[in-house]
Amino acid sequence: MIPVTPTVRTPHAYAITTPDGLFSLVTSDDALLASGWAGVDYFLGRLGIDPATVDSTEAMPGSVMADAIDAVNSYYAGDMDAPDEILIDQPAPPFHDKVHQALRSTHPGDRLTYSELAGLAGNPRAVRAAASACARNTTALFIPCHRVIRTDGSLGGFAYGLDVKRSLLDRELSGRGEHR
Repeated sequence: MIPVTPTVRTPHAYAITTPDGLFSLVTSDDALLASGWAGVDYFLGRLGIDPATVDSTEAMPGSVMADAIDAVNSYYAGDMDAPDEILIDQPAPPFHDKVHQALRSTHPGDRLTYSELAGLAGNPRAVRAAASACARNTTALFIPCHRVIRTDGSLGGFAYGLDVKRSLLDRELSGRGEHR
């Protein structure tokens, strides 16, 4: 499969400190393109964006970047639904898009298996495709792949490490229902 690179007028990149480490965000003028606990350059590479074209100045109030930063900070302050409000531009094959939509419909504190996720996305037999959609997700926290666990109840994998995944799940479980 050939990766699809979004058309971005002015890419913006910024990193903030969270309790789980440095969290990077890449946005266009219109939507979040990438986020997670890796350096900005990692995400620019995954998106095929030339670092020389990126605006890394402080986010302007009301911009997608400012809203995304606020959502991450709000999440860590206890409003775990805050990332749901951010528009995402993550080109994906149709089933992966359905998986991402299904994940965005889950609630903080929920845990589901890859089989359950495949069913929510409309194809219960597409377990490997659901796992692939999680592995290719470039917008961690905003598309909450950390909520997916193995059928045996173990954490499985996570691109940013099991310590981050465990921290997110524990945080969501302890704050469940507070900000619905």
